[in-house]
Amino acid sequence: MTRLRGECWVVTDGRAGNDRQALALADALGLPYRHLVLGLRAPWSWFAPRLLPGGRLALPSAQRRGILVPPWPAVAIGCGRAAAYYTRLLRRLSEQGTYTVQILDPRVDPAHWDTVIAPRHDGLQGPNVLHPIGSLNPVDEAWLAEGREVCPAFGDLPEPRVAVLVGGPRKDIAIDAAYAAELADRLVAQHRRDGGSMLVLASRRTPAAVIAILRERLAGIPGVVWSSEAEGINPYPAAMGWADRLVVTPDSINMLSEACAVGRPVQTYVTGPLPGKFERFHRALRAAGLLRGLDDPVPERQTPLRETRSIADTVKQRIVQRQGA
Repeated sequence: MTRLRGECWVVTDGRAGNDRQALALADALGLPYRHLVLGLRAPWSWFAPRLLPGGRLALPSAQRRGILVPPWPAVAIGCGRAAAYYTRLLRRLSEQGTYTVQILDPRVDPAHWDTVIAPRHDGLQGPNVLHPIGSLNPVDEAWLAEGREVCPAFGDLPEPRVAVLVGGPRKDIAIDAAYAAELADRLVAQHRRDGGSMLVLASRRTPAAVIAILRERLAGIPGVVWSSEAEGINPYPAAMGWADRLVVTPDSINMLSEACAVGRPVQTYVTGPLPGKFERFHRALRAAGLLRGLDDPVPERQTPLRETRSIADTVKQRIVQRQGA
């Protein structure tokens, strides 16, 4: 394939999940890139990604100098609603010279961007829309191997090593003390049956009560329980790299997507009906043989869900066609 030309701007709002998806795509495209974490002031934030007059004034005053000025990038990648405002604005400012890629449903006509990447459960349609099952991420064999190298001590833990990835509450999804107690009971029962060790990792959204219950209930099981940087560097890549099995709470599409990219069995514990897009996402993973319940039997390995490279290849072909025009 012809090599891409120019620079890429990656625009996000600083949210970890949005950063991760946009940067994963930028890395896969192979262009040199500049990561811009941009705020969005009112009233522009109220209407984003719809454009209002005075587009550059949407930037907070501290970010206004030297941002959104030419030379314009060859490619701009955004993830999230605030980023959608800026990628759309860049397309206008560059007179469509910048190829714009927006990740996640922008909630307006996708024709305002050159390519929109929206997971299937969003139901967004359009000739320029790509539909992965899950979220984009950097997980591949090299990423997993690097994780193992960072923390080789995890390799000495008893097998099977179970990575337990814990999110937090969302609307209509309760990740609370009661949920933690039920999850812990099932994890303890699983350990009694299978032995092994557990690598329990909280996220930024995990309530303190949830991790406290898991820490107490799983205290007799070999492994680690990690909740914040105060306990040392986040061992997430290492846990993923060494895991023989993964258990993920049902509230995070990003965590479930990354777990399914590992190539090991992934389980979840769901206590009630899931809302809209989460139910559709879980159903798609189960239909593909990528997700099981916590009490379901699991294979030793499964085919990994790795969509970032194929999505990047499609985007690259479209950019090359534009640059060759």
